[in-house]
Amino acid sequence: MLVSGETGNIRSSMFSPSNHAVEHSNELSNENSILVDNDMSDSKSYSSFRSAFPPTNETQDENHAFSPGVIDNSFSFSEKTIRMAFIRKVYAILMVQLAVTMGCIAVFVFVQPIALYSKGHPQLMIGALVMSIVLLITLICCIDFRRRWPLNIIMLGTFTLCEGFLLGSLSSHYDSKEVLVAAGICTAVCLALTLFSMQTKWDFTAMGGILLALVVVLLMAGIVAICVRGKIMQIIYASLGALVFSAYLVFDTQLMLGGKHKYSISPEEYIFAALNLYLDIVNIFIYVLALVGGSK
Repeated sequence: MLVSGETGNIRSSMFSPSNHAVEHSNELSNENSILVDNDMSDSKSYSSFRSAFPPTNETQDENHAFSPGVIDNSFSFSEKTIRMAFIRKVYAILMVQLAVTMGCIAVFVFVQPIALYSKGHPQLMIGALVMSIVLLITLICCIDFRRRWPLNIIMLGTFTLCEGFLLGSLSSHYDSKEVLVAAGICTAVCLALTLFSMQTKWDFTAMGGILLALVVVLLMAGIVAICVRGKIMQIIYASLGALVFSAYLVFDTQLMLGGKHKYSISPEEYIFAALNLYLDIVNIFIYVLALVGGSK
């Protein structure tokens, strides 16, 4: 799913005259791309920008090239503007998702009749789980659904409600104090990791292979935890899971930020970016809750 795509279409469409912009955006757009390789963006954008204008004696040399300084500044300004609007949209969607999820968890934890009804009807939890998986696969694999308004928002909202129901049902098996402690720890960890992602010079977007290996290790540890039950094994597995998805939160945050990182998510994929961050935070909460509950 993490594939490199063309990025020159965004920059050339911002600065080329209208006729040439349409021609270049049609040639360079790739609807199937989710990630863009930032190492290739400068040369491709420069080529598109250069070919969009007719040569003049004052601004071009014998190869019809513009001044590199002017091009870099212009594209830097345009890319930053687009990226900032994209980040604001992603975090706005994410905040709504988290608010809905926390509301569902609070209802299941503090309203006992609903918690008891959920425990007495496990088929509801199974149905929510199946629907969550179907919606998740659809949002990830079907680009048309993910980019079509308002279908993408409806599907994402339905997925959030299903996840809220699942997390609420899970939280009802723990004490309310344990849920509150886990929520507080999760909030602090996610905030710290987000600030770290924005400030660090380490590029986690180039570490996809390492993160995949960690997921495989987590899967193997889960199989071992099923076969070898015990309090210590539960704590080890929960700690490993929280660590893996904390790394994924940094990875997905830097993909969204773009800039000097090797890979970045296309600004058209705000649903995909919000979904990634939401799943990272949800998984961190699940493992922290298991860690807090298992330690008592």
